[in-house]
Amino acid sequence: MNKLKIKGQVSDSGRLGTILALSGGFMDAYTYILRGEVFANAQTGNVILLGISVSEGQFSMIPRYLVPILAFASGIVFSEIIKNCFKNRNSIHWRQLTIIVECLMLFVVGFIPLDFNLIANSLISFACGIQVQSFRKIHGCQIATTMCIGNLRTGTQAAVEYYRSRKPEDRKKIFLYYGTIFAFMIGAILGNMCVKKFGISAIWVSSLLTFIGFIMMFYSRMECGDEKCELCN
Repeated sequence: MNKLKIKGQVSDSGRLGTILALSGGFMDAYTYILRGEVFANAQTGNVILLGISVSEGQFSMIPRYLVPILAFASGIVFSEIIKNCFKNRNSIHWRQLTIIVECLMLFVVGFIPLDFNLIANSLISFACGIQVQSFRKIHGCQIATTMCIGNLRTGTQAAVEYYRSRKPEDRKKIFLYYGTIFAFMIGAILGNMCVKKFGISAIWVSSLLTFIGFIMMFYSRMECGDEKCELCN
């Protein structure tokens, strides 16, 4: 791919990571608060709730947690299929295809009544699976925009390393990982506020955020110059 130099480049994928982290926190707040206390991103929480339901004999609750888990895994599979089919296309990056699919799915969820929470939660979990698989790096660092525990571990490790070494790269990692966690939390706060005001259509805010990310990627691909940039690989 030819890398054209333009001013004000957005290939700095930290900006895109922030947008996606905001969306990730928003989706988790939306499904937990409004859609039956199910997590969209934190499948560990769904596994725990699934295990509790089984242990207490609440078998009717099993689909509430099991189906989103399977949908999340299906989103990962879908992302890999898109990657394998479109990786060598220069007209559009395969990640742009996955993020626009995520955007459209979230938009559809805004029309699904509360009586069909299982469908809504499954679509959102599918979208989260797409996001977690498609966007796994920022500036060459493994990072998640749909959950916090890995970022918390790596960010804290970077803080310890920086205390010992005072290396600028470790300091940058601290801001990168903790900044992503902060963006995720802000997304959850925004999600709570929007759910109270807009109800089921609040998820359109998350859809809008992913669409902004989609648009940003067009500019990102025009100017990169960073060999570690995931958007161009």
